[in-house]
Amino acid sequence: MIEGVRFGRVERHADERGSFRELWRESWFAGQRFAQANASVSAPGVLRGLHLHRHQMDHWVVTRGRGFVALVDIRPVLAGGGTPVVETREMAVDDWCVIPAGVAHGFLALEELEMLYLVTAEYDGSDELGFAWDDADAAVPWPPVPATDDGRPILSERDLTNPSLRELVASLAGLST
Repeated sequence: MIEGVRFGRVERHADERGSFRELWRESWFAGQRFAQANASVSAPGVLRGLHLHRHQMDHWVVTRGRGFVALVDIRPVLAGGGTPVVETREMAVDDWCVIPAGVAHGFLALEELEMLYLVTAEYDGSDELGFAWDDADAAVPWPPVPATDDGRPILSERDLTNPSLRELVASLAGLST
C-alpha cells in the first residue's frame, strides 16, 4: 500500500426514478480544500499518464465505465535512492481514489470511461509532470489493450514524449539545487 492513497466506493441511493450519490463531502477530507473540478472521458484503449504533481492532491471518482488505475509512489526515489512503489487496481462506476502529491498516476480505459476528479490546486503547467507509461524502473503491469489493432494504448502527444522516470528525477533534483 502507498502511504496517503485511499480507495473506496460511493454509496448509491436508487429507486424506480433513478439514483443519487454523494461524490464529495468536506468532512471526508479534514480541512483539505479543493480548487478545481475536472471531468475526463476516455475511449476504450486510451491511457492517460503517468502524471505527477508535486503540489496537488487528486480525488478521482469513476462515474461511468471501467478502468485500470496505476499509482507509482516516487517519493522514496526523490528522497535519495529508494525504489518506486507501484499499486494497481481496476476501478468501476462509483469507485473512488485519493492520490497524494508525489504519487504518479495514470489509467487505462478498459471500456468507455468517465472520471470526475477534484484537485487541490488550480491548473499550473509548471506542476504538470510525468514519465513514460511503460518505464522499466516503474514496471507497471498494464493489462493488454484489446481495443486497439496493435494492442498498444492510445496516448496523447504529451504522454508519448514523457521522459523516463530517471530523467524526470534528475530534472527535479536539478530544480532543487
